[in-house]
Amino acid sequence: MSQSHFTLSFPLKSPADAKMLAEKLPPMMPALFQAADAVGRIHYSRFAVLSEKTLLFLADFDGEFGQLMADLAAHAGPVFDAIFQHVENPPSTPVAANADAFVEWTASHLVHALNLYTAYPDVTAKEIKALASAADVSGAGEQRPFLVILPIKSKLAFLEVQLILRARGHGTTKDLDKVGTPHFAQFVPLEDHQIGFFTVYDGSFYKYIADFTKNIGEVFDLIFKFTKDPPPSPCRKHLQEFIDFAAGANRAPIGFYQAYPGLTVQDIHALIADSKSQSGSDRSRGVR
Repeated sequence: MSQSHFTLSFPLKSPADAKMLAEKLPPMMPALFQAADAVGRIHYSRFAVLSEKTLLFLADFDGEFGQLMADLAAHAGPVFDAIFQHVENPPSTPVAANADAFVEWTASHLVHALNLYTAYPDVTAKEIKALASAADVSGAGEQRPFLVILPIKSKLAFLEVQLILRARGHGTTKDLDKVGTPHFAQFVPLEDHQIGFFTVYDGSFYKYIADFTKNIGEVFDLIFKFTKDPPPSPCRKHLQEFIDFAAGANRAPIGFYQAYPGLTVQDIHALIADSKSQSGSDRSRGVR
């Protein structure tokens, strides 16, 4: 699998810096999107203000983390220069002229996910775009980010939740496959005994949550035993309460980048299947 995920944690100088970044970042996103297109290995990315002391940058990508950071330094240096004005102990700037320092700093501020889910693990962002272009498919779906932050009751409960999520890694993958609309998903341990659940999915929020509770609700039922002020369980029997809880715990993303907007999970699966079928047909005819 060439795909991976990163969550970067930027420690902010003050609450005022968090507020300023929330206002400063949105106008800079077109430049970041152009950089992501130029790099060509990012499937999705988004920023989110986690708290008055932390900014998060999340992405699903292909290849090696260090090389991706070096490429972002070259193509999106000014965006990160602006961010680092508000960050404690930043690396040397300008980032574009100090790529090695930027790569080292980002590697030391990685928050490692407890598990990773991808709906199409064997294809890169470039391959998906090439398949869609060759088939003249643009897609009519709508991809949406979902960034839920779950406050856990205590340090001990926080450790217990991490053990549960790691142990259920393969089962969670199968459950998410049944939902059929998530592109990528991760559970990520965060500051102050919080768990982040980050996904990109297709369609309406209500339908996503309804399908989600039916197929993966048991995971959240387990987590909610350790969560502060959880909704009633089981989730599948209290759908509206879960929807209200999820909506309230969701963080608005800043700058949602999509490498192939409009393509649903099912569109991508169909493109992959058609490509394999065509390759098999070519081989049977001796076409090279």
